Amino acid sequence: MSTSQSTGKPNVKKHFTSSILLWVRTDQPRQTGMDYWKGPHSGIIAATPGLEEYRQIHLAEHNPGLWPATSGMETAIPGDRKIDGVAEVTFQSALAPLQGRKQTALAYKDEVNVFRRTLLYGGAPNSSRWFDVAGPAAIVGSRAIIYLRRRDGVRAGEFRKFINNQLGPGLANTGVLKELRTQTFLPWSEKLWDTPSVAHDNPHDQRFHASVILGFATTATRDAFFTSSPVENLSRQLAPLASAIHAYDIEAALTYVKHGHALPHYEE
Repeated sequence: MSTSQSTGKPNVKKHFTSSILLWVRTDQPRQTGMDYWKGPHSGIIAATPGLEEYRQIHLAEHNPGLWPATSGMETAIPGDRKIDGVAEVTFQSALAPLQGRKQTALAYKDEVNVFRRTLLYGGAPNSSRWFDVAGPAAIVGSRAIIYLRRRDGVRAGEFRKFINNQLGPGLANTGVLKELRTQTFLPWSEKLWDTPSVAHDNPHDQRFHASVILGFATTATRDAFFTSSPVENLSRQLAPLASAIHAYDIEAALTYVKHGHALPHYEE
């Protein structure tokens, strides 16, 4: 189960989350793949026992990178590695993945129908943090997801400590967010998600080590945030630790399982 801790304001809930980065097939229209993922493929994952939440993050097709250019860091998203979507799967417990082996086998077989590349980034239990920045009734009108790559020579523990103790709280204290989730990743391993007939190429210099999901009231608020002084200050703090910051425009965030229950229809 998730745990919570008080860090003054806001409160933080810790979860056990995995994220699967997805690239749809290119031998058919992109929207065909996105619709199949939203429809038939979602039913396979949503039926998995032991899930606390299952959310699909649909990324905009045009995504050059929202993070402002920063000296010494890659902020422009390379076209050949641009992600189409992210499956955000949060488990009820550390043992929950074992309950879902039957559905996972079905997902393995179905992936080739829609995806050309899939990469699973897993975190340790309680390494995913959801910040209560606006309350459950807050309306999120626009979102972004940020992927961070640790700079060579920076220790993993030092990087995680910065994400958990400085970046997350610093973003929460900006006062403009309606949603904030951070996730730090364990070292990537193809064996964790080695689906047949789908690519899993992930060179060392292309791997990620953390992600951040930001929710805003409006797209205008989001765009203003990325040109604000808090982001400029965060860039300076991140420069010694991160070699890449890829900030994606999220087109839709669709929830299929919520509070441990599959929904009859997805929620946006």
